[in-house]
Amino acid sequence: MYSIIDIESNGAAFREEQITEIAIYKFDGHQILDQFISMVNPLSEITPFVQKLTGITPNMVRTAPKFFEIAKRIVEITENTTVVGHNVDFDYRMLRQSFGALGFEFERETIDTIPLARKLIPDEKSYSLSKLCKSIGIPLTEKHRAGGDARATLDLFKLLMLKDQSAEIIQKQQEEARSKTFLNKIRKLTENLPSKKGLVYFQDENGKLLYLDFVTDLYRISKNVLNSKAKKWYHIQQLTEQINYELVGNEVLARIMMLNKKITKDERALFGLFFINEKFSIKRLTSVKKIKPLVKLKTFSQSSKVLKYAEEFSDFETFNSIINLEDRNELWISEGRTLGEKSFIIIENGILSGFGFYELYHQIKSWEMIKKLKIDISFEPKLLENYLKLALLKNYFEIISIPK
Repeated sequence: MYSIIDIESNGAAFREEQITEIAIYKFDGHQILDQFISMVNPLSEITPFVQKLTGITPNMVRTAPKFFEIAKRIVEITENTTVVGHNVDFDYRMLRQSFGALGFEFERETIDTIPLARKLIPDEKSYSLSKLCKSIGIPLTEKHRAGGDARATLDLFKLLMLKDQSAEIIQKQQEEARSKTFLNKIRKLTENLPSKKGLVYFQDENGKLLYLDFVTDLYRISKNVLNSKAKKWYHIQQLTEQINYELVGNEVLARIMMLNKKITKDERALFGLFFINEKFSIKRLTSVKKIKPLVKLKTFSQSSKVLKYAEEFSDFETFNSIINLEDRNELWISEGRTLGEKSFIIIENGILSGFGFYELYHQIKSWEMIKKLKIDISFEPKLLENYLKLALLKNYFEIISIPK
């Protein structure tokens, strides 16, 4: 039994989209047994691009049912079926996301008609639904509308089933969906991760920490780690049963938060920026042991960028004044953990002394107020000195003198 589905969304940012229209046809492989088509009030704006693409306007959804009002009907019509869609990952994610907001775990097997079409109808110029339907003569009456797209997907699926004489492909798809395959595991582990900067925690079934790092895109990089063929990730891929995260605006703040929780990470700097014989140069740290590097660097790529930046300065003193922490009494301000929040770190007499968060600028207008927001650090400040210098080079922070 199959549920042929298509969903239209309001075009919001990734993982913030809301359903505006849904169509489901219950299909037994021969005929349609049931159907459900409905507009949905997304309770949020529909982007101009989506309005133009779909023709769905705010007026059309204003009096439509909200998702929680149709959720029971969706559960009933899809129960004991395999969800089929053209790029089904999007439709399935939207359903899981919407049900998740209601505190309900929605799980169904899925089949995607795109890879099936590629195998059974090869050499097509495009496998988009509209172009594929036009090519093979399937009517698509309402392009980019849930009812029309779902019906065209149903007709395409019927053709694919007919062409799959041995039933090997569809059977294989169903078996893979039923089993707890690694692909399903990846999808479940990453589907609720935002595409934002933050600390990511890979943990086993007992909560033991397997991997922790600051990443610039929690969703994309977590998925890359789980999909990687590199041997170093194999152990983590096999044992990870949950992924948690904290939103953090920049790497320096992330390292402070990690160290304050007594979480350390093996940081092996391989290279250093040196000023030798009146010239900036990058050298391996193992080859220069008696001279302290200006900054330590983890990768050759990072080293090349820093060297290029250093070489723009005509003299060593000017460059050194930028990264020199001595005698600094400053607030370094940057992004916070959430929209509207800011973070700050405190440098007193050249030493990191604390950090904190605020939402209103007047909260950091006096030293007395800063002290009330300040979170003391519980680690040796020298551990972050290199990161602070790199942050100065990269202009991570807005820097202001500490108000007294």
